[in-house]
Amino acid sequence: MRPRRPGLLGAPLPWGGRRPPASQFQGVAQRFAAAWSSLSPRCTLRTVAPSRRAGLVPYPEPRVSTAGAQEWLEEQCVEVFDIMMSIRQRKGVNTTEVSEEFQAQEENVKLENKLASGHTNRRLWKILSFTIGGTIALCIGLLTSVYLATLHENDLWFSNIKEVEREISFRTECGLYYSYYKQMLQAPTLMQGFHGLIYDNKTESMRTINLLQRMNIYQEVFLSILYRLLPIQKYLEPVYFYIYTLFGLQAVYVTALYITSWLLSGTWLSGLLAAFWYVTNRIDTTRVEFTIPLRENWALPFFAIQIAAVTYFLRPNLQPLPERLTLLAIFISTFLFSLTWQFNQFMMLMQALVLFILDSLDMLPAVKATWLYGIQITGLFLVCILQFFNSMILGSLLISFNLSVLIARKLQKNLKTGSFLNRLGKLVLHLFVVFCLTLFLNNIIKVILNLKSDEHIFKFLKAKFGFGATRDFDANLYLCEEAFGLLPFNTFERLSDTLLFYAYVFVLSITVIAALVVAFHNLSDSTDEQSLGKMGKCTVDLKPETAYNLIHTILFGFLALSTMRMKYLWTSHMCVFASFGLCSPEIWELLLKLAHLYKPKRICIMRYSVPILILLYLCYKFWPGMMDELSELREFYDPDTVELMNWINSNTPRKAVFAGSMQLLAGVKLCTGRTLTNHPHYEDSSLRERTKAVYQIYAKRSPEDVHALLRSFGTDYVILEDSICYERRHRRGCRLRDLLDIANGHMMDGPGENDADLKPADHPRFCEEIKRNLPPYVAHFTRVFQNKTFHVYKLTRNK
Repeated sequence: MRPRRPGLLGAPLPWGGRRPPASQFQGVAQRFAAAWSSLSPRCTLRTVAPSRRAGLVPYPEPRVSTAGAQEWLEEQCVEVFDIMMSIRQRKGVNTTEVSEEFQAQEENVKLENKLASGHTNRRLWKILSFTIGGTIALCIGLLTSVYLATLHENDLWFSNIKEVEREISFRTECGLYYSYYKQMLQAPTLMQGFHGLIYDNKTESMRTINLLQRMNIYQEVFLSILYRLLPIQKYLEPVYFYIYTLFGLQAVYVTALYITSWLLSGTWLSGLLAAFWYVTNRIDTTRVEFTIPLRENWALPFFAIQIAAVTYFLRPNLQPLPERLTLLAIFISTFLFSLTWQFNQFMMLMQALVLFILDSLDMLPAVKATWLYGIQITGLFLVCILQFFNSMILGSLLISFNLSVLIARKLQKNLKTGSFLNRLGKLVLHLFVVFCLTLFLNNIIKVILNLKSDEHIFKFLKAKFGFGATRDFDANLYLCEEAFGLLPFNTFERLSDTLLFYAYVFVLSITVIAALVVAFHNLSDSTDEQSLGKMGKCTVDLKPETAYNLIHTILFGFLALSTMRMKYLWTSHMCVFASFGLCSPEIWELLLKLAHLYKPKRICIMRYSVPILILLYLCYKFWPGMMDELSELREFYDPDTVELMNWINSNTPRKAVFAGSMQLLAGVKLCTGRTLTNHPHYEDSSLRERTKAVYQIYAKRSPEDVHALLRSFGTDYVILEDSICYERRHRRGCRLRDLLDIANGHMMDGPGENDADLKPADHPRFCEEIKRNLPPYVAHFTRVFQNKTFHVYKLTRNK
């Protein structure tokens, strides 16, 4: 016997399971076709199913009025409903069950409508939020750029001072870099400008060097070409085109920080807070307004773009097209970062260590880590080609480390399997293999290339971290500079005034705990289902992009604490990381669960209310000060240096060679175009030896020795500075004259102890004794210029 078919709303059919005769529903179907367009959803559900089950085909629409058909059909619906209710009652079915089924169907229809409308609303809200957030990002970046440019103008009255004063304002190595931009613009043609950079004989006397190989000045070359091509010469001076480009990059920098924080937290409010913190902590986040051409001001915006792209790339389940575009963005930003800063390899080595740590702890997909290693190596090799195969790049630790990691991974294929102790042992072995292989490859490359360009950095690091005292002049020169010392404690006081440091420590503590839990879980044996279930209850989820930024901020924090100059890499990311944590739902969910106060609404309240309150606090406390700062007007004033540069331009031959301090000679190169004996770009071993020899003018040497050393470099004029000869800025043992005395084996001046093996010098200090015009000095040096700060002497030529 065939089973009985269910009838309307699940009730059995009254015809014993057989197909009912068509005449039973024929009239209903005819009128149904006429009233279809105006039928209510509820009645449709009650009439369509029986007609389909009866196997009927809709009849042509009868010539009746639609209103009449609809009225009749509604009456039929009611009758059918009553009939089915009576059938159910006869079969023993409770009427409340039927009504519940009706309500359930009605709720399903409403739920489907709500889901559809909710999806549309969410999509519209995302579009609106993205539009608002993107607009704010662009606006806050532009406002930051204008703010910094205004501070620069107000501090120097840059628009009103003379051209020579503008150029003098580019202090130390900044003036050297800007001089090549000026040189390219003054060249008759671009080809002659390129030739002058590739075969330069004015930066280092008696030597022809390739500046594009030695220095990172492609940005100056690009800007000079752009200025020549664009029709802006009549409206914008070259110096303004240069500085406006740098301030424009600051807009890119802040926007990239904003986007990174937004990507991590999921709300643009986090990016806004990061940008506010960057501006209010300006003293510790940037120095662009007074060191405009500095290499880091070119490079850090591209580094921030790279971090934002890496953060997006590490998101799971990316579609192929966005993933490829993100990899392209990472490659371009990595390449530009490497091209614009000579210290790029050390910064990217820190980044490679971040990837290595996360990959070893299984907190990052190995495939994505491999892509990033490859991009770093490819970017550096491309820069190496553009810099005419700069040996310092080929011998960098970054290339050796990345190659070692990839080789070690091939050697240890089962690194991420086994029990906790087994995996821990494999991890220690992996670290040892990578470390030894890195040192081996790096030493082999340096021996093959005879590379000594970066040895002063390792001498400095060795002395800084207490691996033996050194009398090396170059290492001590770095050690005694405040910029390369430890991060001052008052930095944290300033960061605490804006609540940045407190928020950073708060977020860092929570994420470090979460990272430790995740790392322990990843290293533990999770093959046993029971142990996995127990651990799953206490395991905290940490996204790969969050883990990357966590290790990034920790490593760069250690770098900043050890070397103050590197704090700008840390403090800017500190703004990103702290703002992300305060707006992150994961952080607040974990915190509320630990406090047994978890509710979804509370997460929403906390992640929006806390940042808004901090923004209001920052506006209340710092807005008046920023307005006062913008209204405060100063003017550049350095008459002694201006007088010196004007005298050089007027009274010395164009081919004259000048010796002096590195910082001053960079200004001489920019303002006068004269040839130098030495300069501040210190990444060359022969230049360091030459600088030490020139600096004997501040040591205890005989006039004959100093004259011979200077003439060996073709020197015509030497500039002595009282600020160096009688220096008081540094403590005893760190003054330039003290460093020279120690390197020469002489006892230092003034009260204090000396090493036992140091001996008294046979001659007085040259820079002091030459001013007495004694015969031995007059025979070799003739004073030709003097003011309150500088003394210029012309050297007699050897007979």
